[in-house]
Amino acid sequence: MSASLEQAVHAALATVIDPELRRPITELGMVESVDVAADGRVRLAVLLTIAGCPLRGTITADSEKALSSVPGVTAVEVELKVMNQAQRDALKEQLRGASGQRGIPFNEPGSLTKVFAVASGKGGVGKSSVTVNLACALAAQGLRVGIVDADVHGFSVPALMGITQAPTRVDDMILPPVAYGVKVISIGMFVAGNQPVAWRGPMLHRALEQFLTDVYFGDLDALFLDLPPGTGDIAISVAQLLPKAEILVVTTPQAAAADVAERAGAIATQTGQTVAGVIENMSYLEMPDGGRMELFGSGGGAVLAERLTTTVGTDVPLLGQIPLDILLREGGDAGTPIVLGRPDTPAAIALTGIAGKLAARPRGLTGMKLGLQPR
Repeated sequence: MSASLEQAVHAALATVIDPELRRPITELGMVESVDVAADGRVRLAVLLTIAGCPLRGTITADSEKALSSVPGVTAVEVELKVMNQAQRDALKEQLRGASGQRGIPFNEPGSLTKVFAVASGKGGVGKSSVTVNLACALAAQGLRVGIVDADVHGFSVPALMGITQAPTRVDDMILPPVAYGVKVISIGMFVAGNQPVAWRGPMLHRALEQFLTDVYFGDLDALFLDLPPGTGDIAISVAQLLPKAEILVVTTPQAAAADVAERAGAIATQTGQTVAGVIENMSYLEMPDGGRMELFGSGGGAVLAERLTTTVGTDVPLLGQIPLDILLREGGDAGTPIVLGRPDTPAAIALTGIAGKLAARPRGLTGMKLGLQPR
């Protein structure tokens, strides 16, 4: 066996990414041993976090693919083992830090994660579809993105993302499923079948708090929270648990919807949050002759943005208008967001444009440690 072949094998292993933690398996202490025989056969032992790891097949396939591509490797054998408690503790310490603190990482002074709470005044305006497509559009641009489905009673994000996999539990740490490069957590992943969640305020708050403390999202560029309609318990809990979260208000063009949506944004005056902007959904239907049919009226989004600018005292822009599109609905039903499945459609182009504006928003430096010292 040549030293160069062994180096090439280890370099290839460094490209194998754990599908849940989204980091190389070599960095996570998951490679127990690598044996390279003189005839080019490679035997790899990989340590899984738990025995029932749902993505064990993905890890095996990715490892075999990476090693088989190395010139000189003639065969690959992957053996899957399970971490012992000491190894799991070391992994959790590595992920959470030496302190093992289980606080909300997005509130830490050094966090660069942009947190967007997607709100609406009432249901039926397409808030969840907008959330999912914005998250996927940012992930497609190479950003690290997560979604918390905070609409506990009306959860729909897993279906819109095509997620059927349950989260992985590593002791008191929860690893969220990943779809289209987006890490997702939802109460729907813990409910059998289509059972309703009949919880009141304190339980809703505790569930959201657990999502933010026990779920390991890693270092994200953006975190979206799909809020339930209105200004109830969850909206208040988000303001308490994530005070720096910016509110995105989704409405339809009709005046009645804009009136109700104004309340969802105006809550910022009581919570001290920022309103990042207004998104008008179902703005119009493009006709075959190139014309537009405004099924729900027009101008509601612009009016809402103007009202919120006056109410909160800062500029609240209309970030974009999303047309009605059958393909948007079909993509949601199929679990394939339209920004990925049909990126050339008007609705996808509008959503991608809004995502680009969110990505370009600067993050304030208030409360951040800059590492500067007086001389």
